[in-house]
Amino acid sequence: MADQARARRLAKRIAQIVASALEHEIKDPRLGNVTVTDARITGDLRDATVYYTVLGENLDAAPDFAGAAAALESARGVLRTKVGQGTGVRYTPTLTFVPDNLPGEARHIDDLLARAREADAEVARQATGAQPAGEPDPYREPREEDAES
Repeated sequence: MADQARARRLAKRIAQIVASALEHEIKDPRLGNVTVTDARITGDLRDATVYYTVLGENLDAAPDFAGAAAALESARGVLRTKVGQGTGVRYTPTLTFVPDNLPGEARHIDDLLARAREADAEVARQATGAQPAGEPDPYREPREEDAES
C-alpha cells in the first residue's frame, strides 16, 4: 500500500492530465463542455476514479450527460496512455469516469437558502409591532415595593 500523501498527489496529477488531454488533445466535440472536478485513487494505486461534470451550451440548455459519458468511454484508452506517460508509475491505473453531481447539489443548496430567507422574512414580518409576552425587561432592578414586602 502506498502512503496517503502519495495517493493524493497522484490523484491530483491524474485529474490534471485528464483535464489537459480533454481540452487540448481529444478532438471529440461531445467533450467540449466536460470539466474534471476531482480524482480519487485506491490505496494500491491500481484504480482511479475521475469525477466530471458537463455544462450546457448556455444557461437554458440542458447538459448532454449521455453523450459525454459515451465520449469518455471511447477515449478511456487514450486517456489511460496519457496518464501512464505523465505519471511515471510502474502500473498505470485503470480509469473510471463518474459524473459528479456538483451542479445539482449547488442548486439544491441555493433552493434551501432561498427558503430560509423567505422564512426569515416571514418571521421578521410577524415580529413587527409585536409586544413581549411578559415584562418588557425581565432583568430590571427590583422595585422599592418589592423590597418592602
